[in-house]
Amino acid sequence: MKLGIPKETLAGERRVATTPEIAKRLVGKGFEVLLEVGAGSAAHYPDQDYAEAGAQLVDRDLCFGADIVLKVRRPTDDEAGKVRSGALYISLLESCGDDPLIGRMAANGVRVLGMERMPRISRAQSMDALSSQSNIAGYRAVIEAAAHYGRFLPMMMTSAGSAKPARLVVLGAGVAGLQAIATARRLGADVYAYDVRPETREQIQSLGAKAIELDLGESGAGEGGYAKELSDEAKARQQSLLADELAKAHIIISTALIPCRPAPELITAEVVQRMREGSVVVDLAAANGGNCKLTRADEVVVEHGVTLVGHTNYPSMVPADASAFYARNLSNLLEIMVEQGDSGLVLKDLAEDEITRAMLVG
Repeated sequence: MKLGIPKETLAGERRVATTPEIAKRLVGKGFEVLLEVGAGSAAHYPDQDYAEAGAQLVDRDLCFGADIVLKVRRPTDDEAGKVRSGALYISLLESCGDDPLIGRMAANGVRVLGMERMPRISRAQSMDALSSQSNIAGYRAVIEAAAHYGRFLPMMMTSAGSAKPARLVVLGAGVAGLQAIATARRLGADVYAYDVRPETREQIQSLGAKAIELDLGESGAGEGGYAKELSDEAKARQQSLLADELAKAHIIISTALIPCRPAPELITAEVVQRMREGSVVVDLAAANGGNCKLTRADEVVVEHGVTLVGHTNYPSMVPADASAFYARNLSNLLEIMVEQGDSGLVLKDLAEDEITRAMLVG
């Protein structure tokens, strides 16, 4: 069974769908690993390491002609057309609702699995790419904030005087938010955090942060551990009650997202105006409209003396480890998808397993 690993072509994307370590494991399982020349270079994995691991270095078309094609990002129109009928395509699809591109792939006989559709159940945890990549995003967001903030994060005491710790607020206590809290605490910041789901309070406090608690008149807890969209009345109340807490912050890291919905606006222009000059807002929801309306996707701008960071691909800023985590997610997924047959590996019925059944698109 052939696995194709093409090079990612999206601008700024440095990750790759497998690493030499995982390639060696897959070859040992009986897969024939076809890797496009240079696919791992941007993530600091040279071709020689893959060759030594048993992967075959091939051209792009051979990768897309494999039995199973593994990628990080959704396919382009050209890439979708290269996947052969009867093959399986797996990546983060970054789509909601009807997707004409995926529909065309299905019409051409290609089965498509979306990594973001991984069900949140215990046996799927080791395959959950959204969680593994969100962890990295939360970490990198704090590093980015520290780089743009013109002061110390921890309390610093020297013979020349002392500096107070930065007041850092994390909005959203999902995977990215919790990692941001943990990283900011390790760097010595005074951390506060807010989430619409009441059950996150204990998680926030366990990481050494202070939970911001607001009475919105309703819960934001949704299905599968995700937040749900609040009513218009609750949104307005949330903005009003949060304003004073956010205006006091030196750094805000916002991670609040609702699947397949625009990001909730939590940081108003008025709040930005009230923040101290030199403060920083890192908006991880920038790709979905932003938790701050002043954020511009893929740009770093200054408004009212506050730096607004709108990067949309934090995992790609840590490409080696992000690729390693994602490659392990895929490897663990393949473990439940194939079995040893009389003449080699055989693909199981994807509709029989609740994990692959949930991931199938089209």
